Amino acid sequence: MGNSDYQWRDLEAAASNPVWIDNREDLARVCAHWNTLPMIALDTEFQRVDTFYPVPGLIQVADDHACYLIDPLAFSEFEPLLEVFRNRSVLKILHAATEDLELFLNSLGEMPEPVFDTQQAAAFIGWGFSLGLQRLLAVSLNVELEKEETTSDWLKRPLTSSQERYAALDVAYLPALCQMQLERLQQLDRVAWVEEEAAALLETVVDRDPEGQQYFRRFSQAWKLPEYKKAALRDLTAWREQYCRKQDIPRNRLLRNSLLLEIVQLWPRTPGEMGRLKDMRRKVLKEHGAFIHQLLQDSARNALVDPPEDIQRPLHFVWNKRLKKLKAIGRSKAEELDIAPEVLLRKKDLDALIRSRDSEGNYQLPSAMRGWRQPLIGNALLEQLAYYEKHEQ
Repeated sequence: MGNSDYQWRDLEAAASNPVWIDNREDLARVCAHWNTLPMIALDTEFQRVDTFYPVPGLIQVADDHACYLIDPLAFSEFEPLLEVFRNRSVLKILHAATEDLELFLNSLGEMPEPVFDTQQAAAFIGWGFSLGLQRLLAVSLNVELEKEETTSDWLKRPLTSSQERYAALDVAYLPALCQMQLERLQQLDRVAWVEEEAAALLETVVDRDPEGQQYFRRFSQAWKLPEYKKAALRDLTAWREQYCRKQDIPRNRLLRNSLLLEIVQLWPRTPGEMGRLKDMRRKVLKEHGAFIHQLLQDSARNALVDPPEDIQRPLHFVWNKRLKKLKAIGRSKAEELDIAPEVLLRKKDLDALIRSRDSEGNYQLPSAMRGWRQPLIGNALLEQLAYYEKHEQ
């Protein structure tokens, strides 16, 4: 890669005159070039106000010399771009990639691989945890990124020149950021850590429960409910998920989480009684009240035929003190390594580790702690847990 490639000041200037891509010929031409490069930067703009799925309004790309704005409203298929997505010799750079990856998967059917998330990488080199792009650019390049178009309507055409420049700037700096971060990661011998986290990020974006059968387990406060009410909560949330996806409307447009829980806890005896619940919309009651009421009526039988899985109960109070010690081990190691403690020891991983205890008092590291984390923190946590089993029972 020559020194003239991916210069952020050149790309910053190019953002004032981005290349607009709205036909297949132009898309095929630029994608053929991108397939020859070591890296490109990606970002998206979308609307998600009245829909379940995000509606793509723009796909931004920066390469070695220019910024591009792909108009997704002009395409019915994106095969040239998908070829770039599949090309593993081209690194795809994004910032805070989760929503962009979800949009690519939902709208284009595929995600780019491999990816490099500059927000993720920043946490591994001591720059900070969960930094927004504006803050990250201030820290790394001393650049002040303007955010005046944050609330733009990205589905309206034509876009203003201000919108176009704003969108292009979101990718203009990413190649330089990536190069800076990779250089520091190489010095620290942590490139493999970030690659492992990037692969895990792609896995988390894949929807493992499209039918919503597991959604009810997010209601941790419902762990004490009797089986028939758990079954009702499971079936209600699954119905809502399937209906909202099919109709492409937000979940809250149908039933809010708080209302779902209220229905199950208060157990209205008639659709009319259900209508007195605070957040129940008249239209929803009219269209779906009888169905919801029947689902409640069927819950006892459903609980017997198809018992609901357990909702994880809170950890026993004995863990209050122990958790402080385990978290302290994580913080101490994170300070030693100068990385964000939230990355080294995540709450969900620690919870999974504690809940892995078998009948003989043995613990098993969750998969997320068996990679780069295991020698740094995983083994120390297992030793501490073994100490608790031996001395504090």
